[in-house]
Amino acid sequence: MSMEADLTTLLKTVCPRVFPDVAPALTVKPFMTWQALGGESLRFLDNAAPDKRNTYMQVSVYSTTRLEALALIRAAETALCGSAAFVVRPQGEPMTTYEDDTTLYGAIQRFSIWAVR
Repeated sequence: MSMEADLTTLLKTVCPRVFPDVAPALTVKPFMTWQALGGESLRFLDNAAPDKRNTYMQVSVYSTTRLEALALIRAAETALCGSAAFVVRPQGEPMTTYEDDTTLYGAIQRFSIWAVR
């Protein structure tokens, strides 16, 4: 399995609706999205790639309440950091947001994830 597939499977244990990048219109709330933000590129001295890769991942939760959005991002952090599939380090505390056009509350957190290449 790929890191992205493993990530989606893991996040679905927290929230059943998980999507890469954006959720489809009219998705039932709450839902989660994830987006890769780059990462550390590693190469050995002979230019060979290691068997692991690093990705900076943003996980976002959208809900009808701020409290639920924060609870779900905290649950996602716990699941990610406890997973045997990855080595995960949060890159700070969640950021909260509110979107006037959708009337949704959001909680967004970044992670550094090391996974099998």
